[in-house]
Amino acid sequence: MKSVALHNLGCKVNGYEMDFMQQTLEEQGYRIVPFDAKADIYVINTCTVTNVADKKSRQMIHRARKQNPDAIVVAVGCYVQVGDEEILKDKGIDLAIGNNKKKDLAAILGEFIRCREQGNTFCDKTLSGETIIDIGHTGEFESMQLKGTGKHTRAFIKVQDGCDQFCSYCIIPYARGRIRSRQAEEVVEEVKALSKNGYREIVLTGIHLSSYGMESASGEDFSQSKLLSLIQEAAKVPGIERIRLGSLEPRIITSDFAKGLAGCKKLCPHFHLSLQSGSDSVLKRMNRKYTSEEYYEKVCVLREYFKDPAITTDVIVGFPGESPQEFEETVKFLEKTEFYEMHIFKYSMRKGTLAAAMEGQVEESVKGERSAVLMELEAEMSKRYRERFLHKEVEVLFEEDKVIDGKIYQVGHTREYIRVACESGQRLSGKIMPITPSRFLQDDLLQ
Repeated sequence: MKSVALHNLGCKVNGYEMDFMQQTLEEQGYRIVPFDAKADIYVINTCTVTNVADKKSRQMIHRARKQNPDAIVVAVGCYVQVGDEEILKDKGIDLAIGNNKKKDLAAILGEFIRCREQGNTFCDKTLSGETIIDIGHTGEFESMQLKGTGKHTRAFIKVQDGCDQFCSYCIIPYARGRIRSRQAEEVVEEVKALSKNGYREIVLTGIHLSSYGMESASGEDFSQSKLLSLIQEAAKVPGIERIRLGSLEPRIITSDFAKGLAGCKKLCPHFHLSLQSGSDSVLKRMNRKYTSEEYYEKVCVLREYFKDPAITTDVIVGFPGESPQEFEETVKFLEKTEFYEMHIFKYSMRKGTLAAAMEGQVEESVKGERSAVLMELEAEMSKRYRERFLHKEVEVLFEEDKVIDGKIYQVGHTREYIRVACESGQRLSGKIMPITPSRFLQDDLLQ
């Protein structure tokens, strides 16, 4: 029985795909071991969103090779998909598998092993081009069915792949291809299976989730998205008590869409609307297709239909040409909008994107200063939002136990994704209970 060590880099979609790959390997009799162990096979699910992500992918590939020089090292995913000749030249990689081929990992690996066992000292790392497809010209959604994950209370479900937005800083449309959606019936079947296995909450995710069902839509009219109907169908599955959404395109938020979401009582009032900048001139250079005022209007729509919804976002600082005035515009917009949480990223150049060739690249020291300003603002806003839930009854899905200051606490999340702890020696994982937090136990944890 050959041992396999797996390591995942990147987004929630990558995480879902890695869980499926592990599932298929286990079904084929492989023994899964920790990544820092000596294994017969190493599988690295790579990321390529920035040059830093590329570097991390290479580091993990070479770490695997160092841990066992005789092992088969398999690089999978986005870095492979756009790596071209660099992948073929990398001696640390034995087998390279691109996107839309992850579901076939076990079969491809089996074929590669048979090639080696037949006495071939060198086997083509793409099996004569079979393991990397032309991702930009496929309409096929890579079908996977996950039975469970390492997390026993919440399961991510991939329902969409690809992106047609072509933001100037982003390589993902070239790594993931055009938008493709999963059949609703197939999604519901997976939800049913996860429910039977004890999962209480599901998270619908995709590379550009708001484009779900829009393959045949003309232009970018997000009102034509079928995402709402998919949510409503998933909500009918018995046993599933919460539905959470991955990152949303702001333009999908309309009164009709928000009203439909509010009518789905299982939907968590937690919305991640990607922003990137509060400056209209920066948004234009980024090729984001909305203004800051249009974005703010979408936030107001959600707050009209939901009481104190958790609004989270992403912000990039130091985008090429970002002036002090443009950064100040972003700060004022963030203060005005009052987010629950913000993920702050320093712009990282990605070879092959329009932004990489733009003039006015910002110094790293300036990016660091601006990032620090926004992180301080994020901490202040996040605390203010959490304070609203003190002395109020909230519904918590418990997920794990944690020792804090020598005491055992059961820790979980509210529907708004606020962490809450309850002092108890009883295991509450998988249970949903009402809790009335009265204080901050830690910076981001209520008790």
